[in-house]
Amino acid sequence: MAAASSSDSDSGRAESNEASSKWLDAHYDPMANIHTFSSCLALADLHGDGEYKLVVGDLGPSGQHPRLKVLKGPTVLTESPLPALPAAAATFLMEQHEPRTPALALASGPCVYVYKNLRPYFKFSLPQLPPNPLEQDLWNQAKEDRIDPLTLKEMLEGIREKAEVPLSVQSLRFLQLELSEMEAFVSQHKSRSIKRQTVITTMTTLKKNLADEDAVSCLVLGTENKELLVLDPEAFTILAKMSLPSVPVFLEVSGQFDVEFRLAAACRNGNVYILRRDSKHPKYCIELSAQPVGLVRVHKVLVVGSTQESLHGFTHKGKKLWTVQMPAAILTMNLLEQRSRGLQAVMAGLANGEVRIYHDKALLNVIRTPDAVTSLCFGRYGREDNTLIITTRGGGLIIKILKRTAVFVEAGGVVGPPPAQAMKLSVPRKTRLYVDQTLREREAGTAMHRTFQTDLYLLRLQAARAYVRALESSLNPVSVMAREPLKLHAVVQGLGPTFKLTLHLQNTSAARPILGLLVCFLYNEVLYALPRAFFKVPLLVPGLIYPLETFVESLSDKGISDIIKVLVLREGQSAPLLSAHINMPVSEGLAAA
Repeated sequence: MAAASSSDSDSGRAESNEASSKWLDAHYDPMANIHTFSSCLALADLHGDGEYKLVVGDLGPSGQHPRLKVLKGPTVLTESPLPALPAAAATFLMEQHEPRTPALALASGPCVYVYKNLRPYFKFSLPQLPPNPLEQDLWNQAKEDRIDPLTLKEMLEGIREKAEVPLSVQSLRFLQLELSEMEAFVSQHKSRSIKRQTVITTMTTLKKNLADEDAVSCLVLGTENKELLVLDPEAFTILAKMSLPSVPVFLEVSGQFDVEFRLAAACRNGNVYILRRDSKHPKYCIELSAQPVGLVRVHKVLVVGSTQESLHGFTHKGKKLWTVQMPAAILTMNLLEQRSRGLQAVMAGLANGEVRIYHDKALLNVIRTPDAVTSLCFGRYGREDNTLIITTRGGGLIIKILKRTAVFVEAGGVVGPPPAQAMKLSVPRKTRLYVDQTLREREAGTAMHRTFQTDLYLLRLQAARAYVRALESSLNPVSVMAREPLKLHAVVQGLGPTFKLTLHLQNTSAARPILGLLVCFLYNEVLYALPRAFFKVPLLVPGLIYPLETFVESLSDKGISDIIKVLVLREGQSAPLLSAHINMPVSEGLAAA
């Protein structure tokens, strides 16, 4: 009976959780064998029959045997092998002719494979890059038997270490061979021309000349050689080429190519670069403190996920708006757009199995899954408008449908205006003094504003002068060299004649530890005595405050106090990195004596 009542309570709790949830559980298959990322998922009406399919660029288990899968509902409709690992998948309209069926573009290696009606239609290959002239000359000598394989290997290794132009795949393969295999490789490949080919790292779509949902779109490619390419949707020619300081890994675009557009690219150097139309180089740069793991545009805000388990919101000019800390590492991100309610939010899949949905920095919803989330996709699937597709680390597939009555509100909030708007304020009655002051401000408003501005300028001037005096007298501990971000705070404790001096030293950098520092005290040896006037500082971890303690003994019996100067130096350097003056108190014990 007890077991039966326990099972009844568990089933009732599950039913109540399902009733309070905003999502309907449509399908869950932990053995679906789907291994992919959010960039390799796309939803589209591929046959023009109103039935939306799911396109998956599957990496395969352990990155082996990549395949292109198309799912209809929970079942796999078609499956075909891919020559290389997929980098991104996107659907776009190539032309205005009827029927308006979208094409499928899949980026894999150096090529973009375009499918129409799930049949191969076109293959676009990235243009070849010019080879390294020194490498070309070495292979020409090998072709004419003027250089032996061992010398060829030594010279190619020198080129790889120093040259700005990378080596070709042929040379890189040659450098990996053993000595016994080199001669056969050279004789087989010496007659071939040197080819240097880059690969596609990311891909997205950009509207051509209209902002409509069914308008023609261009493909935007990010490549390994730090370039962005915009392709024509019909002829597949390069319409625009832009350069970046690093390799792009995530792309977000807005606008139309023929009118005006903005393009944001998150790169491997930890920065997000923003480009506009007719700009060959980035116009704005967002410097992140960690590597980006996702980039999503929500209306006019760029939401960036970082490896520091946090979401950051930026404007298109790089101004930081907000930051939200996550409970676990972010594995993937994507956009949730509920068109019926005009809602756009960002979805973040976490390593602890949660999917968190945010509108700006407000948490709207949390979905818990059995495994870590690796990819997310939201949109129309089948004939349901608001469908969420989740894949997990173990290859599982989860399909959830948003309830038609579901309304996303901020966590702990209510729908509609806040209750405070219905409360009447207790406004006091206007006194005679208030009325006279209002009339005075109305008549002499200009003169009062000028007086206020004059006092404000004088206050700023006095503050600047005081700051300069503090810097000149080293009373304010600030770092002299920008490459050593240090902060020092000193505390003196005791009544005397022995004082306890504690130095709080902190490394204020974001991620770089500091070591090899020394602390030195300069003081009047007639008035004070220290057991150690010079000692080493341990390794300073960023963010932590290190207390360094010592004792100061007052030697004077006349109640005289002086200043002890503290210097922070680096080993082998005479110029201090940080200095501060400590005003020692008068010894109460000696004064009483």
